[in-house]
Amino acid sequence: MSTTTDGPAAPGETSRRDIVVRCPADGRVVGSVPDLDPAAIGAEAARLRAAQPDWEALGPKGRSAHLLRWLDWLLDNEQRLLEMVQAEAGKSWADASLEMVVTMDVINYFTKHAAEFLGDRAIRPAGMANAARKLRVQVRPHQLVGLITPWNGPLAGPMMDVVGALVAGAAVLSKPSEVTPLAWSEAVRGWREIGAPPVLACVTGGPDAGVAVVDEVDMVMFTGSVRTGRRIAARAGERLIPCSLELGGKDAMIVLADADIERAAGGAVWGAMTNVGQACISVERVYVEAAVYDEFVAKVVEKVRALRQGMDGPGTFSTDIGAMVTSGQVDIVERHVRDAVAKGARVLVGGERGPGEGNFFQPTVLVDVDHSMACMREETFGPTLPIMKVSGEDEALELANDSEYGLSSSLWTGDPERADRLTRRIEAGSVAVNNALVATFQLPTPMGGWKQSGIGARFGGAAGVLKYCRQQTVVSERMTMKAEPNWYPVQPRRGRLIAKVARMLGANDWRRRLGRDPEKPSSAT
Repeated sequence: MSTTTDGPAAPGETSRRDIVVRCPADGRVVGSVPDLDPAAIGAEAARLRAAQPDWEALGPKGRSAHLLRWLDWLLDNEQRLLEMVQAEAGKSWADASLEMVVTMDVINYFTKHAAEFLGDRAIRPAGMANAARKLRVQVRPHQLVGLITPWNGPLAGPMMDVVGALVAGAAVLSKPSEVTPLAWSEAVRGWREIGAPPVLACVTGGPDAGVAVVDEVDMVMFTGSVRTGRRIAARAGERLIPCSLELGGKDAMIVLADADIERAAGGAVWGAMTNVGQACISVERVYVEAAVYDEFVAKVVEKVRALRQGMDGPGTFSTDIGAMVTSGQVDIVERHVRDAVAKGARVLVGGERGPGEGNFFQPTVLVDVDHSMACMREETFGPTLPIMKVSGEDEALELANDSEYGLSSSLWTGDPERADRLTRRIEAGSVAVNNALVATFQLPTPMGGWKQSGIGARFGGAAGVLKYCRQQTVVSERMTMKAEPNWYPVQPRRGRLIAKVARMLGANDWRRRLGRDPEKPSSAT
């Protein structure tokens, strides 16, 4: 969590406003960053634009070399960076440590494939008139990409997008959440420390800083709420710049009677409670066939009761989940639980704030839920697991699809053919079969949302780099003449000849190729 204060002025300078960052688990101050105004952000954008052409000229291999040196720096400073992540986000050490795993995977994958993904594509011409031409598609990056990220993954969140943009040859103006800006600010400082070209900057500030970023860049990648995403899309539309939006989720889990119930219960708890449920791809609602409902609920309750909550010491791995990042998000979780109980749901585990005075909420299991309840309709973004009994696969699919969100989902069944059939009926950007969350981190495949969960996608192999590029078609002649047949002046004889040749090559039957009149039907006698 963060607050904004007026910082002391250095001699000869005007005062500035600082954002003070506090640990969500205990409220202690863990750092501060400047609350930059639009003028400062505009000046940073100008510096990035000036440096971008030389960065692009390095080519994929030259750019990848800098990214790999950056990875070395990140690993050399891993303990310090993860301590920042943990302190500003209130995470368990296990959750914090996952952020470096994501960082390594993303940098290694996109640098390994950069040259391949960005290579020119030779295209086969279409039509006989173009047979003598050579076609290729080449790509050029958007000069300046804006990257705006939320507070739930201080290091991994920006890293999932910045690597593709830098590999593509763009300069990147990044703005982390004002709630958790410390680890990313330090990572960007590391980029400068290794002597990499000045094409990556971190600007800090509140909502006004985000507006300034959108107004300065040529393409926007945003992860966050639907409400903010709509505003960014509207502004991008006004400026006629592309945007990619990864927004909220209400991810459904469907457990069928032929599933491995022990594994499904473990996957449900992992998928719902990782990062205290503060992930857009968290399991937020579960539909279980009646025949295995009681068994599934009993196993889930047992596993949730065993979870250890708290912010453990760095490197100790002694708790499972930590605190929530903001008190406002705790309020939302509490509201969802109280609304469900008021409408007839039962709390089997948890259901209360705590432990302690920080932004903690107990891992919670809800049953007897239905779609009249906020916990089944609105994004909770917290450690709750509402479980609903269904009669069969058709009801489960109908309820899973009854949502304005469509980011990710999971399907649990022991029948591969059934899984193949049912995944095609789920309205979500990804489906994990007999697992949870894993569809999000498959770098060769797209991670994107349907419905209100966003537009565009991250990752997706080459698409994870090409989204930051503009495509350019190049057409060249294999043989050149003094003039093309259809150039001026127009001549009747030549025009008629071109029309006949075009018909001969383009029609699909001999009557039309030869231009004969259609046969008239004989009149009735």
